Amino acid sequence: MKGLTHPSFIIHNPSLKKEMDTKDIQNLIDFIAQSGLDEVSIETNELKLNVKRYGQTPVSAAQPVAQPAVQAALPAAQAAVSAPAAAPAPAPKADTSNYLTIKSPMIGTFYRSAGPDADSFVEIGDEVKPGKTVCIIEAMKLFNEIESEVAGRIVKVLVENATPVEYDQPLFLVEPV
Repeated sequence: MKGLTHPSFIIHNPSLKKEMDTKDIQNLIDFIAQSGLDEVSIETNELKLNVKRYGQTPVSAAQPVAQPAVQAALPAAQAAVSAPAAAPAPAPKADTSNYLTIKSPMIGTFYRSAGPDADSFVEIGDEVKPGKTVCIIEAMKLFNEIESEVAGRIVKVLVENATPVEYDQPLFLVEPV
């Protein structure tokens, strides 16, 4: 193993019947932290586990507890990176309190048109009335036409085409008429 810069250890035993619990996995991570190994992979019929160490901090491929901390740290890091660029002249926020909001009635993927080559259902400046289709949300391979429940003029599209949306997420801002 002389000259190896990233030692690794792989166990592949499909006949291994013992299930690993959280304590076993924590013990494995502790073992890796104290050893000179950078990566350990364990594979059985019921389990596939990869543990990798980057620098001095062990990282597990299956770490649901650590993911929220990483995701929470990302916006702060992105804000820190984008803050110098936004410093010269921040745009004043528009007052949207007098606008109505068309919200997503379901979780799915937002589409502004019926197909890639089709025109958008609505554009900024278009008048909408209750019952007019404003977009499509795909959920579980079903395409659901979303109709406006308000009357007014579209002033802003709040979601990019072909992006995921959540239940009750604002999709459009409408100026009432």
